[in-house]
Amino acid sequence: MSQHYHAYQACPQGGEAGHDRPLSVSARLGRLQFHHSGKFRLLQLADVQEGPKVSTDTIRLIGAACDAARPDLVVFSGNQVAGYDTAYEHTFRKRRWSTPLDGIYSAGLSMGGALGLGGASLRRSSKPQNGQAAAGRRGSEHGETGRGAEPVRRQNIKHTEDLVRRTVGLITGPLVERGIPFVVTYGNHDFQCGLDTDQMDAIYREVPGCLNPEATVAHPDRVHALIGSALPSQTAFVCAPGTFALPVADCDGHGVVMGLVLLDSGDYARSGGYGPPSAQALDFLAAVPDLLGNRSMVFQHMPIPQFYDLLKPVPATTAYAVQGYRSFDSHCYILDESRTCPGSYLGEGVSCPDEDSGEYDLLTRDGGYFALFAGHDHRNGFVGRSGDLTLGATPTCGFGSYGPVPGKRAARLFEFDIRHPHNPRTQLLEFGQLVGRPGSHKVYTFAMSHVPTSTGDAVNLLRRPGFLAGGLTALAGLIASWRSTRRP
Repeated sequence: MSQHYHAYQACPQGGEAGHDRPLSVSARLGRLQFHHSGKFRLLQLADVQEGPKVSTDTIRLIGAACDAARPDLVVFSGNQVAGYDTAYEHTFRKRRWSTPLDGIYSAGLSMGGALGLGGASLRRSSKPQNGQAAAGRRGSEHGETGRGAEPVRRQNIKHTEDLVRRTVGLITGPLVERGIPFVVTYGNHDFQCGLDTDQMDAIYREVPGCLNPEATVAHPDRVHALIGSALPSQTAFVCAPGTFALPVADCDGHGVVMGLVLLDSGDYARSGGYGPPSAQALDFLAAVPDLLGNRSMVFQHMPIPQFYDLLKPVPATTAYAVQGYRSFDSHCYILDESRTCPGSYLGEGVSCPDEDSGEYDLLTRDGGYFALFAGHDHRNGFVGRSGDLTLGATPTCGFGSYGPVPGKRAARLFEFDIRHPHNPRTQLLEFGQLVGRPGSHKVYTFAMSHVPTSTGDAVNLLRRPGFLAGGLTALAGLIASWRSTRRP
């Protein structure tokens, strides 16, 4: 898979040529299908990671990327919702096994959020508008129960649902206006707002164009017709919310040319760090090649340990080297140019599970898959080969959390050709090229681009040649120490 750089002609907002026809060719055809030109286009949006007050620059980038790419389908690859935003403080869960009320919103953490640390905006948003919710929270924090506790809990969840619905409506708005279908999987921050993935899935399915299939009574080995969706002739195989497979048809709409698999890659491990996908999800991944009868591409939030195969260990004094994460933190790395495509960049260590779940072996077994693309590491944008599998990291497209400089925040375009459908061309559609300068949160965005997010990152910043490290060294050390206990 090679990096490909060219521009597509922009299309007026609201559909092709100013009419009501969907911008997505597949939406006109009623299924995911290669065009008669032999092309099929897909846009990946990684780590939107916004609270209820979505940055206008995030919306501007999503809209501009859709106009430039004219995609058949948009893939949201996890962490659409910044579940740690203080708007969700009444239902927040730090971990899935935590109580909904973790009480982590201390003055220190709120101050950290204001500085843009830990990938969190923690912007102060509107609270539930009656005092009962706050009173219920105070009672719950002190272990109190009673007849009023359950109604208050339901009220808080309802308020969170409304806030998430607002975020979802804003980030999908550019797609709805242009008639572009989309699919969604989940990351390690979505659930922290207090909603489970099936609840969030239901909210996304309220939006016109969402292709996420109903998964509450899923039979992974049975084909599922998406009759009521934006693509009435589309089918899917469903495992769980955020984990499903979609066939992409040939130019005549008959044979399956390839599959698109969305995988909920899990979130946190009780032992620390990140956990693997569920056993159910991995079993589904193993079954998909036989179900579809052709090779597939996977989109998920979390990278896998084999992403380090694309990096080269170097001395800690090497310019622009980054320290690895957790089980890889004994080395510093740069991109291995012999394994990665031109235009790739590495801005932080790959944050993956400590243990190999066996996913890579499933993906490379019998040639059932040709690529895996992930997000999660907001400052990384690279593509390369590990064995027979293409691995890719897509940076954040959002302006509500940490990431690269504003101009490098991006969506990733894939263009597939019917002549070689398993070797798509890809490029990053960057904010600086599509939109220009950010129009909001300028100071905040700068802080999010440069404040370290891990112990290693504090050191990584100081490795940069010519970096003004004098007054920042002490700050970096303090931040790194604080952050090391709560890597997002």
